[in-house]
Amino acid sequence: MLHAQNSQWLLVSTDALRAELFGDESTQGPWNSIWRQVEQRWYQAIKDEVGVIYDATNVVRRQRRGLIVQARNFGFEGVLGWWLDVPLCLCLQRNQDRLRQVPEAVIERMHRRLSGAPPSLAEGFDGLIRQTNRCQVDSVEPSSF
Repeated sequence: MLHAQNSQWLLVSTDALRAELFGDESTQGPWNSIWRQVEQRWYQAIKDEVGVIYDATNVVRRQRRGLIVQARNFGFEGVLGWWLDVPLCLCLQRNQDRLRQVPEAVIERMHRRLSGAPPSLAEGFDGLIRQTNRCQVDSVEPSSF
């Protein structure tokens, strides 16, 4: 949504890159091939003087820290993290509504990793947006309004 609102941003999505490179965004493929494409897009963004929205899950703290360092080395001056802090039940529910479903075990593992090491400013972000969602309630008693 942010990308659609502002053309001064380049969306770099690892899923989209997988689709370009391997014909299917669910194909993991060699990470070096994907990362080369990320770097090329980042270089182009710096050249064109536009910001980048890097769309990837990044559940491992060490990898997030490395990514922030790499972004700064490319010349990006500000790095803002956007953490979608969503309960596991909602992740699983949304996955059921997707055409390309992720195995539940993968979602559960990623959720555990993020819960154990959530994003923080200490990782090097200049700012961090934490967007929370609750699990949907099937019914609400009228007296609770």
